[in-house]
Amino acid sequence: MIDRYSRPQMAGIFEDENKYKIWLEVETLALEKMADLGIVPKSAAIALREKGNFDVARINEIEAEVKHDVIAFLTSVAEYVGEESRYVHQGMTSSDVLDSSFAVMLTQAADLIIEDIEKVMSALKKRTLEHKDTLCIGRSHGIHAEPTTFGLKLAGHYAAFKRARDRMIAAKEEISTITISGAVGTFATIDPSIEAYVAEKLGLRVEDIATQVIPRDRHAMFFATLGVVASSIENLAIEIRHLQRTEVREAEEFFSEKQKGSSAMPHKRNPISSENLTGQARIIRAGVIPALENVALWHERDISHSSVERTILPDALVSADYALNRLAGLIENLLIYPDTMMDNLEKTGGLVFSQRAMLALTQAGIMREDAYRIVQRSAMEVWKSKGALTLRELLEKDEDVTSKLDKASLDNIFDYSAYTKNISYIIDRALAD
Repeated sequence: MIDRYSRPQMAGIFEDENKYKIWLEVETLALEKMADLGIVPKSAAIALREKGNFDVARINEIEAEVKHDVIAFLTSVAEYVGEESRYVHQGMTSSDVLDSSFAVMLTQAADLIIEDIEKVMSALKKRTLEHKDTLCIGRSHGIHAEPTTFGLKLAGHYAAFKRARDRMIAAKEEISTITISGAVGTFATIDPSIEAYVAEKLGLRVEDIATQVIPRDRHAMFFATLGVVASSIENLAIEIRHLQRTEVREAEEFFSEKQKGSSAMPHKRNPISSENLTGQARIIRAGVIPALENVALWHERDISHSSVERTILPDALVSADYALNRLAGLIENLLIYPDTMMDNLEKTGGLVFSQRAMLALTQAGIMREDAYRIVQRSAMEVWKSKGALTLRELLEKDEDVTSKLDKASLDNIFDYSAYTKNISYIIDRALAD
């Protein structure tokens, strides 16, 4: 984790203090249920609840010697609890603590990510409605295609993040399981009711079958979902980066009064947020392949997944949290230039109406291939003229066209309202809950 790209609430989930706090709660809940079952003295559970604590520096000191983080943690806790600590962790294995706590941390992080996605959705919805009817050019292959509206562009991204939210809700459910089933998951040394009790108290579910560890296909699904979220972030960021290019300049990141874009060129206003988001998306997606590879473990368990998760867990989630919040702010403050959009729309001399011209000719009785050829030959002349000619001018001089289409028909062809008549229907459908 890098402070520059971290927000305190998400970063705090992965700090040692929070991790060990969760470990202690898992151990305490388990011991309380053991006491209810008469497996350990009630005084042991009371002692752990009242006196249970730990010291991070002390844990690190002990781990340096014993090379085992859970043992180091339990030793530190014992120094606070005293004699009754001998009952702590009874019948449990390290994975019972680690994987159950891992689930708690992931659900805490998932709640923040879902909240972050909803911030992006809120910003997109507001700007979508604001620019529902703002005409702009739609592009395919980076080339002018046909008119659309800027609101419709944004509505498409809103729909993507709505899907992202739903996927994250499902991903949270997927990883919300714990295991307290002992060595190799047989419950040989611990009663199954202890697992059920701890799960209920933590607001989680019990894992159906844990081979000492929770199956890592659950975590793979979670990180894969994050990867898709990252791609949706990048998709919107790239759109903004393109629209801010000098030659396009239909939209632009907000540039504050004292902001500087370049150390060398005072005129620069660069899309730094969008570029940063593209980079953050790479970091988030970088966790997907390792998470998938963590699924294959030796027999009932090994720890090849452990070091991977210690890295990708904070990196992917802190980056996702940061990126989503930065994206929400970017959208809220995005500068949008409708006049430039219209200038760009008209830059190609009406070529954007070529399909409507072709379809009008087919409706007038000309075969589609012939209609395509007639319109295309005029369209190519418009390209060659570099703005000196318009498509309508050339079609009005073409006898193959004028023999079939009158002025009213041509007026109908070159009418932007044809492209906006269904925009409200599409946007309403996209924004519907």
